[in-house]
Amino acid sequence: MSKNNIDKKIILGEEFIPKQWYNIQADLPKSLPGHYNTRESRLATVDDFSMLFSKAAATQEFSKERFIDIPQEVREIYKIWRTTPLVRATGLEKALGVKSKIYFKNESVSPSGSHKSNSAVAQAFYNKSEGITRITSETGAGQWGSALSMACKEFDLECMVYMVKISFMQKPYRKSLMEVFGAKVVASPSELTKTGREILAKTPDTTGSLGDAIAEAIEDTLTHKNSKYSLGSVLNHVLMHQTVIGLEAKKQMEAVDAYPDIVIGCLGGGSNFAGVAFPFLMDKLQKSTPLRAIAVEPSACPKLTKGEYTYDFGDSTGLTPALKMHTLGHNFTPQGIHAGGLRYHGASPLVSLLVDEKVVEARAVAQKEVFEAALLFARSEGILPAPESAHAIKVAMEEALKAERDGTPKTILFNLSGHGHFDLSAYDNYLKGNISDCDYSQEEVNRNLKSLPKINT
Repeated sequence: MSKNNIDKKIILGEEFIPKQWYNIQADLPKSLPGHYNTRESRLATVDDFSMLFSKAAATQEFSKERFIDIPQEVREIYKIWRTTPLVRATGLEKALGVKSKIYFKNESVSPSGSHKSNSAVAQAFYNKSEGITRITSETGAGQWGSALSMACKEFDLECMVYMVKISFMQKPYRKSLMEVFGAKVVASPSELTKTGREILAKTPDTTGSLGDAIAEAIEDTLTHKNSKYSLGSVLNHVLMHQTVIGLEAKKQMEAVDAYPDIVIGCLGGGSNFAGVAFPFLMDKLQKSTPLRAIAVEPSACPKLTKGEYTYDFGDSTGLTPALKMHTLGHNFTPQGIHAGGLRYHGASPLVSLLVDEKVVEARAVAQKEVFEAALLFARSEGILPAPESAHAIKVAMEEALKAERDGTPKTILFNLSGHGHFDLSAYDNYLKGNISDCDYSQEEVNRNLKSLPKINT
């Protein structure tokens, strides 16, 4: 490919699928605070995590090795959709009237429709290799549940998914896709677990939360034989699996003699932001390469921009170890925004540390402006983005327009983490004027943070 003739779509062959994941723990500006076992008042260990996760995932969670080999069996399944396209968004550039170059990594081409398959396949493989026959998990918007369902089918594993109730109602065809792959799916909170029944008894009209769904999935795991839990975001090993995104993007941009000034991803727990940004942040951390990385969250769930950086549980009932992260409090129940994958109370400990150290920027945007950006992208690029991905699109547009005003064109890369084909009811509501902005005030944040666990590290 000529470096003087930048194609709109850059796809490298399957031989360019990374052979190793990048583990940013090796390059952090300071050590990551350890996860904490609140029941025994001590730092959590690999053995603590092995009770829930595969031994391989638990080991990776604590590893500080810079690169970890991707099993060949996982790479073979990756070949179904990887390498994913890196696309020059020339239509969006023209619509905005900017000289900046805007690229996006199109992770929507996976069988599940999002980036989530990158970790789902790895986690399913490790569980199968260790003799596990059943995996339980939660899902917000349904992208993780779809990915895990597909991965479990690949390795002949039973799959049980607790789907946050508001998304269960808003996105029924996500449930259908999971069931196509053979998973069992229930709305959370449910009557299947003690946790779910207690939540429903207190708040029968609850729309649910990812914290509730995680608590149900963990209880389910602990009460079934030969079952393990699988998480789609937040934890270190999950973010590491996603770095295939940014590692591929670096090779693709190198092929056209380009390198981003700004890397952008939406943030729910942190998986897709980390996936695209961490391999580039490796350059910033190791070689002081000038680079801005922006994590974008909804103003209705502003853990990075309004939450507290402290220890909190990953679920609503305190079954998980406590994690040092930006959090709104584990009892937080967000409003029913349509970006269901971003409705989580906490952010990845890795991303949280990088935000606290000012290596990563955080920005919150409102729901209506996100849908406005999504429509412009769809009409100029011909791809309907997931509402989650549209948060990154919105900020990419803001940065391109700012660069135009400043007279300093930039090269901008964002992650299109998934398509919006199962989100058409949300787009229909927006087009009818039925979408409203939701905000979460600092006063509400402060009230909810009163429930934080007491940690003595």
